[in-house]
Amino acid sequence: MAASAHLAIYNFGIHVDEFGSEAVQGFSLREPANFKAAERAPGFIARSGYDGEPGPPSWGPQVFPRFLAERGGGAAVSSLSLWRDIESLMAFAYTGVHANALKYARRWNVVQDWPPLVMFWVAAGHRPDWQEGVARFEMLVDQGCGPQCFTFKQAYSPDGAPAVIDRSLVKERAAANAAVQGDLLETVLNLPV
Repeated sequence: MAASAHLAIYNFGIHVDEFGSEAVQGFSLREPANFKAAERAPGFIARSGYDGEPGPPSWGPQVFPRFLAERGGGAAVSSLSLWRDIESLMAFAYTGVHANALKYARRWNVVQDWPPLVMFWVAAGHRPDWQEGVARFEMLVDQGCGPQCFTFKQAYSPDGAPAVIDRSLVKERAAANAAVQGDLLETVLNLPV
């Protein structure tokens, strides 16, 4: 049976220096492996690419939350993707290749006074554009968690009820991720930070 809803995630940060600079080299070296690890992960559906970059097409013109302008600009980092469920996303985000990148995120990004991400449910088959991701992100900052915008700490199910994350399913999906991204993890563990 096909799912009627998919989980969208938008995340946003601002680098401490220009993309590709020595200060954020560890991030830029890990980015391709993170994209490959996501594509291999159980529950991954699709991600937006970036205009002018190799990879999947962009889901509309890329825009950024107001925090970029408030901080005077800089190199923003963001992603927008779709997942089957919260457990699949959690398993990818907090284990393996992506967890290695999270370990060093504070080195590469400015200290944030906003959440790092927002999640929201969309109808299966709908591709949220960057504007929708940013709108949900700013809604989370302005109004807090609710069925329209939430985080792992206070998640919601597609029907709007508070969600209970199935930790055993997260572990199962994390083990499946480990089985398909071992080569990628070996590579990133040997990259400079």
